[in-house]
Amino acid sequence: MSARYGLARVLSKRGLCSRTEAARLITAGRVRVGGRLVRDPESPTLLDADVVVDGAQAVAAAPVHLMLNKPRGLVTTRADEQGRATVYDCFDGADVPWIAPVGRLDRASEGLLLFTNDPAFAAAITEPEHGIEKTYHVQVEGQVDEAALQRLCAGVDVGGERWQAARATLLRSGAKNCWLEIVLDEGRNRQIRRMLDTLGFPVLRLIRVAIGGLALGDLAKGRWRPLADADIVALQLPRFAHRA
Repeated sequence: MSARYGLARVLSKRGLCSRTEAARLITAGRVRVGGRLVRDPESPTLLDADVVVDGAQAVAAAPVHLMLNKPRGLVTTRADEQGRATVYDCFDGADVPWIAPVGRLDRASEGLLLFTNDPAFAAAITEPEHGIEKTYHVQVEGQVDEAALQRLCAGVDVGGERWQAARATLLRSGAKNCWLEIVLDEGRNRQIRRMLDTLGFPVLRLIRVAIGGLALGDLAKGRWRPLADADIVALQLPRFAHRA
């Protein structure tokens, strides 16, 4: 028997829109289930129920998986209250369905950002228990010595919690700054910036260069491409089968 969820979640699981947008459609009276008008976004609904939105069958969308080289200065959201440019500006004019970012990069950060309409794919990457590693190249003020690198891995107290990197290595040094490679297997808000600030090394630039075994490679800044089957294999996702 098909699983039962709230109606808004059913639309989201079908890859048609976010749960927030689904709730708007439902409360606006634009959704019918089995021919019956439903206005409650939490109305229990079978995942394979007959759902119609604006008179059209709400069939599951084909799964889409994309990677973007996010430029610095873009907000990871669909619309920004302050009118700032967003990551969705990179898809202007492209024929892509509804997609959502998988995790986030803050406005000042750059690099590899994934998008999908496939909740199972997103969950396989973002659920903490899966521990998917994410690799960053980070430029900081000052010279980071071996003791500081060891502290990053042993744990740094941030806001009363102990945060740590899976690995941290020195890539290269200049007169006033240096580049680090930092690998995380957990995702906390502005984790790298806050850990390094605590140790006295302000971040000048932060680039995510890999998720699992999927590297950013030579994808140009602001450009995107679909993931190939080999890319999804490289992500090393637990319990996720690519549905081509």
